[in-house]
Amino acid sequence: MGRAFEFRKARKMKRWTAMAKIFTRIGKDIVMAVKEGGPDPDNNSRLRAVIQNAKAANMPKDNVERAIKKASDKATENFREVLFEGYAPHGIAILVETATDNNNRTVANVRSYFNKCNGNLGNSGSVEFMFDRSCNFRIPAEGMDVEEMELEFIDHGVEEVFEDEDGILLYAPFENFGFIQKELEKRSIEIISSGFDRIPQITKQLLADQQEEVLKLIEKIEQDDDVQYVYHAMDIQQ
Repeated sequence: MGRAFEFRKARKMKRWTAMAKIFTRIGKDIVMAVKEGGPDPDNNSRLRAVIQNAKAANMPKDNVERAIKKASDKATENFREVLFEGYAPHGIAILVETATDNNNRTVANVRSYFNKCNGNLGNSGSVEFMFDRSCNFRIPAEGMDVEEMELEFIDHGVEEVFEDEDGILLYAPFENFGFIQKELEKRSIEIISSGFDRIPQITKQLLADQQEEVLKLIEKIEQDDDVQYVYHAMDIQQ
């Protein structure tokens, strides 16, 4: 197994935020997708992907439809995607992906979390290079062969394929997302969910009490409504 498998395993071990937070995140994704490519998922691949993710997260269909309708209103503000970079205690690199309609508020909040938890908010480019940006797709495992999928999709940019209890995951470089999405749809392979990750090139092990300090910062950041995802380079030991 490669880095993507280990990264996914570590994320699954962690208790993520509540369902309400997930729905808020997906709602913002819907707004950005509609603003970018319109409200028709048949003609908007980004919106199509977000709707698949909403279904995988058990977000009610009515909620999705309301979000699309609201996003179609010209009076609805779009969200700006802003990446924050910094260090948690003990030199752990942190990346924070946000979607905000008020950048000043988001900057102030994120900076305060780093300061309160003995971290340091860095400049643009200070740690992003330590992470590889990738895309992923989850498809049903039934009737599929992992090795065969890997061989068939290697020419489409897929670098790693593995199976877990929820299906088969395909990982590829970020820029191959659209290409792989089209190929899966062309083959009528159901896409359960899809998304993007930032996988640390190197992880750092800490003592248990040091881990707790880092996790305290991560959890505080994740609670912010403007935050979509938080990535780190800590090797979490159970």
